[in-house]
Amino acid sequence: MSDHLTVVDHPLVQHKLTLMRDKGTSTAEFRRLLHEITQLLAYEITREMPLTTTTIDTPMEEMVAPILAGKKLALVSILRAGNGMLDGVLELVPSARVGFVGLYRDEETLQPVQYYFKAPKELNDRLVIAVDPMLATGNSSAAAIDLLKEAGATNIRFLCLLAAPEGVARMKEAHPDVPIVTASLDRELNEKGYIMPGLGDAGDRMFGTK
Repeated sequence: MSDHLTVVDHPLVQHKLTLMRDKGTSTAEFRRLLHEITQLLAYEITREMPLTTTTIDTPMEEMVAPILAGKKLALVSILRAGNGMLDGVLELVPSARVGFVGLYRDEETLQPVQYYFKAPKELNDRLVIAVDPMLATGNSSAAAIDLLKEAGATNIRFLCLLAAPEGVARMKEAHPDVPIVTASLDRELNEKGYIMPGLGDAGDRMFGTK
């Protein structure tokens, strides 16, 4: 994962993403698909987690076997849509610590404003994965990463479902040390800041709100 951007082109990821994009897909089905696709993306983003060894007894003999090293993973949801990705990763890494970043966009300045921040302790010793389904302008994502770095995080990755070229460029400029893993790099942002062709507002589709 040395490149700044990894697009996971696994057939199951691409198939599920197509179903999620379809405007006829129900809220319940959208949530289920997001859960499943997040698990598949999480395999990729956790690929380089450090291992150590431990000695165990199998039913046959004693052996030295690999086990995750260091402090537990920290998973940080960028509210509110990021919450739809938490459970998928937590099923894979149930011991992960969980944090939350709440940001909203000021309608006049268009800059992200923080309203909530709660992160696990000792972030400097953990792999930190920030999750948000959409990387659109990148302004909120970059601001969330700023907060995590201020809290001590040094090993951060960003997991999203869709990314726009503008958001990837903004993140690369602000945080070139933070790799991005996504299911698709879409065409562009429209004038309202929505990803095209995209899938609409991920939070609204996930929670059934308008």
